[in-house]
Amino acid sequence: MPVGEIPSPEVIKQIVRELHSLYVHPIEDVRVIINENNLFDFQAWIYGSTGTPYANGAFRVKLIFSEDFPRVPPRCNFLTKIFHPNISLNGEVCGNILTDNWHFGLGISHVLMTLRCLLIQPKPESVLNEEAGILFHRSYEDYVRQAKLMTEIHAYCKLHQEEGKPNRKRSGETKERRVNKKCTRRRL
Repeated sequence: MPVGEIPSPEVIKQIVRELHSLYVHPIEDVRVIINENNLFDFQAWIYGSTGTPYANGAFRVKLIFSEDFPRVPPRCNFLTKIFHPNISLNGEVCGNILTDNWHFGLGISHVLMTLRCLLIQPKPESVLNEEAGILFHRSYEDYVRQAKLMTEIHAYCKLHQEEGKPNRKRSGETKERRVNKKCTRRRL
């Protein structure tokens, strides 16, 4: 949402409903970060799946909502550098990946699942990063090697060792609440 623009109550209600749904039904390998001061500052961590060049990587993504949400999908930007055919060097995700089959009933969960699936299986017909697209087609092994290298440099994380441990808050940061699988587990 552009700065200074007041969102409609319908958009706010839709986002709150979807956040609740994500809390109740979390997505595997996705951690949503809620900025309690601004619902439209919506970010998430997407963890690379085992068996992909992005394994052991944590990629921060920002979703940008318009006043037309949920009729129009949010724009997505990867804030973490990534070498991927469908993600530009500045983090922009290929628009038609999210808009091709978009309809009113889809929402934030669908967007996050689409991004997660994109890290598992790129869409070579929708290239935004030309170098990654060429390598993907000509030499898949070289593409994998370059994607792994970029993941190690920019996105490496110790997911299993640090999962569930909150990051220390630095002074000046906004208060964040993390929604993940552990939030929904009940102790017997």
